[in-house]
Amino acid sequence: MKVVVVGNGMVGYKFCEKLIAKKLPDLEIIVFGEEQYPAYDRVHLSDFFNGKNADDLALAPASWYKENGIQLHLGDPVQYIRNSIKLLQTFKGYVLHYDILVMATGSSPFVPRIDGIEKDGVFLYRTVEDLHLIKSYAKKAKRGAVIGGGLLGLEAAKALLDLGIENPDVIEFAPRLMPRQLDEAGAEMLASTLTNIGLNIHTNKNTAKITGDECITGMQFTDGTSLQTDILVVSAGIKPRGELAAECGLETGMNGGIVVNDYMQTSDEFIYAIGECALYNEMIYGLIAPGYEMADVAVHEICRIHSASPVKTKAFTGFDMSTKLKLVGTDVASFGDPFANGDNVRNIILRDTAKGVYKRMNVSADGKYLLGGVLVGDATQYNILLQTCKNKLILPPNPEDMILPARESKKEEGAGIVALPDDALICSCESVNKAAICKAVSEQGCETVDAIKKCTKAGTGCGGCLPMVKDLMVYTMKQQGKYIRNVLCEHFAYSRQELFDLVKLHELKTYDDVLDQLGKGDGCEVCKPAISSILASLWNEMVLKKGNDTSQDSNDRFLGNIQRGGTYSVVPRIPGGEITPEKLIVIGQVAQKYGLYTKITGGQRIDLFGAHVGDLPLIWSELIAAGFESGHAYGKALRTVKSCVGSTWCRFGLQDSVSFAIQVEERYRGLRAPHKIKSAVSGCIRECAEAQSKDFGIIATEKGWNLYVCGNGGSKPQHALLLATDVDSETCIKYIDRFLMFYIRTADPLTRTATWLNKMEGGINYLRNVVVNDSLGMAAQWELEMQGLVDAYVCEWKVAIETPEIRKRFNHFINAPGEKDPTVKFDALRDQKKAANWK
Repeated sequence: MKVVVVGNGMVGYKFCEKLIAKKLPDLEIIVFGEEQYPAYDRVHLSDFFNGKNADDLALAPASWYKENGIQLHLGDPVQYIRNSIKLLQTFKGYVLHYDILVMATGSSPFVPRIDGIEKDGVFLYRTVEDLHLIKSYAKKAKRGAVIGGGLLGLEAAKALLDLGIENPDVIEFAPRLMPRQLDEAGAEMLASTLTNIGLNIHTNKNTAKITGDECITGMQFTDGTSLQTDILVVSAGIKPRGELAAECGLETGMNGGIVVNDYMQTSDEFIYAIGECALYNEMIYGLIAPGYEMADVAVHEICRIHSASPVKTKAFTGFDMSTKLKLVGTDVASFGDPFANGDNVRNIILRDTAKGVYKRMNVSADGKYLLGGVLVGDATQYNILLQTCKNKLILPPNPEDMILPARESKKEEGAGIVALPDDALICSCESVNKAAICKAVSEQGCETVDAIKKCTKAGTGCGGCLPMVKDLMVYTMKQQGKYIRNVLCEHFAYSRQELFDLVKLHELKTYDDVLDQLGKGDGCEVCKPAISSILASLWNEMVLKKGNDTSQDSNDRFLGNIQRGGTYSVVPRIPGGEITPEKLIVIGQVAQKYGLYTKITGGQRIDLFGAHVGDLPLIWSELIAAGFESGHAYGKALRTVKSCVGSTWCRFGLQDSVSFAIQVEERYRGLRAPHKIKSAVSGCIRECAEAQSKDFGIIATEKGWNLYVCGNGGSKPQHALLLATDVDSETCIKYIDRFLMFYIRTADPLTRTATWLNKMEGGINYLRNVVVNDSLGMAAQWELEMQGLVDAYVCEWKVAIETPEIRKRFNHFINAPGEKDPTVKFDALRDQKKAANWK
């Protein structure tokens, strides 16, 4: 049997993967792809702007096809099909007979009819080639816009942000963003969040004309308004690619989709259609999970034909369109009927404008069943809500508990994974149910998430089901009576907290010593940075000291954050944001000398970008000679202590916030921890330093200081909680010592203080008892240990430039110290000489 696949996208690839897994004899598979690249992950296409390329996004290399006996023809689309004689011809003139033809042509971007849309500077957002063109053109653009407020449109807007275009405009024809997934309130919350990160959102906008001569200069709308833009990305929806099918006489719908039956067969029984080109019951499924399910159904039917069996084994009966997405760093999800309303529906709504969170549960009038819902800003409960809805599980007496994190410990077990039926679909992408995952653990010994992924393929698609996969794994292991330990990795049978205590007890000073005495094997990229962090937190020795240098992560190895293009950032410490004119001049001179891009950050520092690795020691030599020291922007360590001007200058100031911020920053500088730490000191309750969004923040009162802890201003903002009130400076420092040592000792790797507290039994009350009331009797020891770390502090860059062995690692060529490759050139991201003309 000769099976020809027309299209090499994600669904076409999945079809091939599923078909070869059947190991059918005498089977020949031939694939024709329009693009030059093997199938790649379109779901994560925007990662292209984070440094990934087509190879990184590839679902499998070209060699995979050859190894599995598949003939892959790239850059050679099928031109026409003569289905009456089962023949096709490609663009390159290849003529081929087939037994079974599978149409996996996908969709193309919908291009609205707008006067001027053909102008230079207008791009689609669909393929890697599109992204290459956008990236190249954006270098000469200052203003950007996107037509389309759906998933890809918002991803395109984020891409423009990543390319350095400030405040891109998003144009949406509908009254709200993502109208198919979000209700009005959810869309409003999403729009507010996106506005805060720099996007301009325009809804109810219909583009009438694109202005400019040959190149785009602006847009005019039907309501008479206009805006200026140098680049426009169109992402206004998709159109099924059924032209080839229509030309050969297959039945197609009004929208161009190829009509299929329950077995993915078209009007020609020897031709199948799967994915976004297939029209099933008048519906196009624009998500990857239903496309994979269609591929599986087609494979089952082809296997039946191959074996001449009269029994049909699997049919497509539609697909649930519930989805969870990460849009521009913001969780967005909808499930069931997200818009359910009326007399037979109760709506439970949580709206937190401070955190940008909106949650809606649509519940039956009797309170028994979950009908659907919407989640914006926090979708951690998505998996269990989806399963509760799909499997018609009885809701707990207080269904609102399911969306209230503060009451999560009170949730009834019946609403969790225990109550799910065995056939509950956990991984929609790969059609893996609860029973399959539990059997992989109980019968095949899969006791890690990676093992389950390899065994069942659950979680290998979009990855949204992985939290529930892990929960099922832990639940099944507990059912078997196994003790579940939070071990660091396969090389260490200990948690981070246990390793911290053991390393201290045995006075181990290098990664190799720790591995030899407490671990096994050669180590990995999980345990190496974690152990290095423990060693740095315990002994505060130079992180590039021989024996620890190779175990650091990529940033610590060169004492700088690696940036796009392979250059590094240079971030000198500016305690409290206070700096002299002389030091400002030095920074400017260094930046000018080495061609660095300068940026004043939100943490009151000046970052310098674009440094070549060979120039790093030279740059830091000049900065250290001027009195600067490392700002540790590259490490999991204290970053900054931000401050307002305080009582020194501000008429509202109650305390000298600048002096105290400098004292705090100079005390904890270089302190290594499970994750980065940020702090701030505000001189009054007006909170100009934003202390309540930091890992620990200090706010002046008339009697002293209020200390807040465990805030987070990152992708999931969380206000810090009040730990102590009206304390003097000395007491405040003591409490911070204890808090930080407790965190460093007990937190898991890469866990921010906010997450650490959220997982802590007893929460802030327990933490206050430990830190303020010394309930563990550890206060004196922690304060002593912190003082030891403070006394041991040295500037890492000062040591690096004064130690020949360490300085060698920054040589451009090992055998030619100090020389650069004259053929390597870098283009500046922005021309700062033209800064006065920026808008």
